[in-house]
Amino acid sequence: MPLRPAPYPLYPVFVPLLRSIGVTLEMIKWEHSVFALPFALTGAMLASHGWPPLAKLAWIVMCMIAARSAAMAFNRWADADLDAANPRTRMRAIPAGLLTPRFAAGFTALMSLVFLLGAWRLNRLTLILAPIVLAVLFLYSYTKRFTRWSHFFLGLALGIAPTGAWIAIRGSLDPRILVLTAAVLFWVAGFDVLYACQDEAHDRSTGLLSIPATLGLAPAFWIARIMHLLMLGLLVWLAVLFHLGPIAAVGIVAVAALLLWEHLIVSPRDLTRMNAAFFMMNGVIAVIFFVFVAADLLLRRHA
Repeated sequence: MPLRPAPYPLYPVFVPLLRSIGVTLEMIKWEHSVFALPFALTGAMLASHGWPPLAKLAWIVMCMIAARSAAMAFNRWADADLDAANPRTRMRAIPAGLLTPRFAAGFTALMSLVFLLGAWRLNRLTLILAPIVLAVLFLYSYTKRFTRWSHFFLGLALGIAPTGAWIAIRGSLDPRILVLTAAVLFWVAGFDVLYACQDEAHDRSTGLLSIPATLGLAPAFWIARIMHLLMLGLLVWLAVLFHLGPIAAVGIVAVAALLLWEHLIVSPRDLTRMNAAFFMMNGVIAVIFFVFVAADLLLRRHA
């Protein structure tokens, strides 16, 4: 009597695959794309003087999500040994054995290809620059091994988003948009300095470099404050360069208030609310700035 085929022959393949994809999405915190995506959309709207064409907007969003996913997966792959040695991070997916390094590397390659596809669909210049963008994103994962200023590399990795979106719309570069890139750079570097304060003792003991590990917690907090003041100054300059109106000005004031609150809830003596400051507030800051600038541009366009 012939053997009957298994009712679900692909079950042993797809279930582990789906489980690995779910773990990967949790590992890379894909929902935190909100950090850079609003600034990319701001760059696209400034380039378009309003809403960009829907097709271009879709490709920009796809590129942003793919690039960030590739960067985060690569970071977890590159830092697997470091994460395993750190009590705060040893339960991340790869050190905990929930995901293999090989799967993380494959996911990184897949997301990189998706990013390159999106860059190709946008215009020639975005395709030419796309490998450079990936190089910057991947380099960040190694900077803590050789420089205390690794926070600036992370800031650059996110800061190129609005400039990339501008180029995606215009096919050329306007130096004015670099002001927004610089603002995002200082914003991200500042909150990364704060976040690194949690690992100050561990980083110093293992030879990893960061501003808190090199200079101590109190100086690191002052440096983060200065970075965020620079970010606010650059946002004001951006508003002047693009002749933004009072609605955008209110948005900048709101960003300033949120940054102030962020610095008030953490201190060198109390890091217990660091996750609230890092994840919730910085996501809100990005969205608030985009909403106010978008409203300013759209209302002036239809005035």
